Amino acid sequence: MNWRIATLVLLVGLAVALALRLIEPLDGSALNARARLEPPPQDTGGFVRAIEPWNWQFPRDHGAHPDFQTEWWYYTGVMATAEGRRFGFQFTIFRRAVSPIALKSTSEFRTKDIYMAHFTVSDIAAGDFYHDVRYARGSAGLAGATVEPRYRVWLEDWHVQAENDDATVTRISVANRDFAVDLQLRQVKPPALQGDNGLSPKSEEIGNASYYYSLSRMLGSGSLRVGGETFAVAGNAWMDHEFSTSALAENAQGWDWFGLIFDDNSELMVGQIRLMDGGIEPAFGGLLIHPDGGTRKVGADDISINPTATWRSPHSGAEYPARWEIHILADDGFRIDLTPMLADQELHGAGIVYWEGAVRVSGDKSGYGYAELTGYVGSMANRF
Repeated sequence: MNWRIATLVLLVGLAVALALRLIEPLDGSALNARARLEPPPQDTGGFVRAIEPWNWQFPRDHGAHPDFQTEWWYYTGVMATAEGRRFGFQFTIFRRAVSPIALKSTSEFRTKDIYMAHFTVSDIAAGDFYHDVRYARGSAGLAGATVEPRYRVWLEDWHVQAENDDATVTRISVANRDFAVDLQLRQVKPPALQGDNGLSPKSEEIGNASYYYSLSRMLGSGSLRVGGETFAVAGNAWMDHEFSTSALAENAQGWDWFGLIFDDNSELMVGQIRLMDGGIEPAFGGLLIHPDGGTRKVGADDISINPTATWRSPHSGAEYPARWEIHILADDGFRIDLTPMLADQELHGAGIVYWEGAVRVSGDKSGYGYAELTGYVGSMANRF
């Protein structure tokens, strides 16, 4: 994604560590666990920071990186029926380490990692936005991420898992009572390494960065359920995977992030970190992915993001940008307009409020994508 909502994991990690219901492990085995309530530490000592270049290897790096404090796997897409009815979806799993050391224990529930998942579906035609959140410890089979024997990331029965050894074909399966997606995703381009060969700085301070790559175009097909009705759908999906220990500077207010899939077989990640004084962080920019899978870094000076409308949330009272004109100013630059496909795609009621939803692209390029807007309900300072 960008820098994902790891802030949520900070808040939720504390809540889960203090008050987590014990449930049976998924394999049905007996438990030896006894509850012990301990608040997690909030310092970053003992964790690795994103400083040096990373030796990328896939599918290995689809899995977990436990030496880093924070990690997320982020999937979005815009799907459509054969008749043209469109839906957006977002599924993100977050890992937050509460200790740099895994202590030995006879308890199946002893863990150094807390997991959280966010799942949303936007029903464009009906004007409905569905969202749900789950939490679990990274133990007793409840949640985790692995590449053995194949890539899989899961929280209880919500999961993404590879269907071949190189993880270029995956299946995402997420469901609750009111909405669900079950999609096969086929990767058609190599991983796009964000920032400097995958090292994505978020401020000028050394170590305020993440290791970050995107699968910017995956062909999706399968089923989507809203209410009591199931639809056969197909479309394009985007995946982000990031891991880090610290990223945003203390003066960061929030961010606007966009992952866009164009009809000309190119893609664009573009964003800006908004500072408390009204400025824009110059260390972060974007990445253009060409039709052949090649990439070109786009610096902050080559990006203009101009909001042209606003929307006020009836849930939080926050005022968000609701349409944007984006100008990429490089020598082969272009202008695009982004319009939310549904006004109300705000996630609320889970400890932090943010807007994340499907958008339509017009202008010099056309297509669809996702936008994420944070820091419009309080600052993100000291949260990530």
